Amino acid sequence: MNSCLVSIGLANPGKPIDQASIAYFMQKAHQLDEEEARKLNFLYRKSGISSRYSVLDDFEKTEPEDFTFFPKSKDLEPFPGTKARMAVFQQTAPQLCEDAVFDCLQKTKISASEITHLILVSCTGMVAPGVELDLMKRLELDDSVERYCLHFMGCYAAFTGLKLADKILKAEPEAKVMLVCVELCTLHFQKEYVEDNILANSLFGDGAAAALVMNSESGLKIDSYLSQVLREGEEDMAWGIGDFGFEMRLSKYIPVLLDQGIIKLKEKFEEKFRLSRLSNFAIHPGGKQILQKVQEAFGLPDAVNEHAMEVLKQFGNMSSVTILFVLERMMRDDKVQGKILSMGFGPGLTLETLLLEKQ
Repeated sequence: MNSCLVSIGLANPGKPIDQASIAYFMQKAHQLDEEEARKLNFLYRKSGISSRYSVLDDFEKTEPEDFTFFPKSKDLEPFPGTKARMAVFQQTAPQLCEDAVFDCLQKTKISASEITHLILVSCTGMVAPGVELDLMKRLELDDSVERYCLHFMGCYAAFTGLKLADKILKAEPEAKVMLVCVELCTLHFQKEYVEDNILANSLFGDGAAAALVMNSESGLKIDSYLSQVLREGEEDMAWGIGDFGFEMRLSKYIPVLLDQGIIKLKEKFEEKFRLSRLSNFAIHPGGKQILQKVQEAFGLPDAVNEHAMEVLKQFGNMSSVTILFVLERMMRDDKVQGKILSMGFGPGLTLETLLLEKQ
């Protein structure tokens, strides 16, 4: 038997918020004139996203007096600080994690009491005692369960979590590892009207996903993996803690940099994964352009991005959570058979790859 993702559970807060409603909120928040509002609407329409989720309900409100998190003023002053945003994370993330784990376990014959290791992934919130301790209490896990936290790595962090789970299982074959990713990206809306913020505000949404990883004869077998840093993109994607939430640097050149980087790495991919023999790809939907550029770099047909595009359309980019949403769809798709090469990207510019096999 091999390390396998035997089940993936998903969760989102509240109801889907139409992308057009978020665009309208942003116009008001940035106090845009008619011309800039038209430009912003165009960006949102071309994003490939139709809806997103948020733990905040302000993004679908039309008038400031109805806001519950942001100030009830047209200029959103005083703008919420990082402490206020982390308080919302602490209040809302545990329930979202519990919902994802419940969804994951109900698809299996494994009970929560059998979990031996818990890995929590998040780059949008940090607190100690952590969300993972709250989750252990909610799931009534034994206090001896080993727990690990991976913070601030970005959109590729689920790959790091899966690799850690694989290494745990190599050391302890009977282990049952629960990987939980939770990202509340919309807590970090930035008001300054600059390119990085405009792009980030148009893409990110909230969600959680849980993956049960154990030695099994069924599921998505973890075959191999490869990490690569594309240092020429080091300044184009970054993530830092600011006074008013976490601040993202997100350059419009990232799709081009990934395209160039992947072209350079093709030979290494062929040697490691036998790339030319693969037909299934699970690419992190960081944005519509990213999916298109990666597809072009590998010379692949549009069909390979079917599931990634649909996740992007319905949920936006949920950072580390998103790739698990893509893999969950591929697990349910009978047309997907054999090996799957999955890829994720994040600050660094970091490229993570994971070869899976559907059993």
